[in-house]
Order: sequence, then C-alpha cells, then structure tokens
Amino acid sequence: MSSKNKQLDPDKMDRIVAEARRDRLQREQGYRERALRIFPWVCARCGREFEGKKRRELTVHHKDHNHDNNPPDGSNWELLCIYCHDNEHSRYLDQDWYEAGGADEERESSALDNPFAKLQDLLKKKK
Repeated sequence: MSSKNKQLDPDKMDRIVAEARRDRLQREQGYRERALRIFPWVCARCGREFEGKKRRELTVHHKDHNHDNNPPDGSNWELLCIYCHDNEHSRYLDQDWYEAGGADEERESSALDNPFAKLQDLLKKKK
C-alpha cells in the first residue's frame, strides 16, 4: 500500500472532526453529562468516590424509573456505581414480583421457614 492510500483527504478529515465535536456536544447535553456536572462523583448508595477513568463506573439512576423524566435540576437523578445500580433495579423487579402475587404462591419448605418449628415434636418422640 502506498502512503497516499493511508492519508485521508482534507475534506473527509474536516467532516470527521466536525461530527466528533457535534457528538461530544450532544452527549454533554445528555442527562449523564448534566448529572456529572451537578453531583459529586460519589455513589449515592455505597459512598465510593470515582475519579479519572473510574468515573465511567458511575451511572445515572432515575429515581422514578422513568428515563424520559429528566428535569434540568436533576431532581429525578442520583449517581450510582454500576453495582449499586444493578442492585437497585433488582430490588425494583423483586418488588414488582411481590406486588403481582408471586409471594402468595404455595411453596414447599425453604430456608425462609423456621428450622425449629417441629423441634418440640421431635423431642417428645425421643422421650
């Protein structure tokens, strides 16, 4: 390959740079960038601080779980690390399951049952 093939024409380079700048500005207007400007880079749940490259581990959690609700003051947001964010959404799904009646289903004995419930009966049998 010649070096001429490796070089981009100046017009194409200008378009790429302009597009990159436009995308950056658009991202900065997005709610994540706004939240990162408003709030300290600390997980609202576990309290870990995030600096430099670790900042990418911070996510914006919508308190009402509505991603279209993005008030300019950030009142529907909180910064959570990826682990706390996953935990928060798992809790939300569990809550939905319980509210849908999933906890009312009959179940066989489990770790949630009292392991000593029939201990008195067993002790009487041994005597």
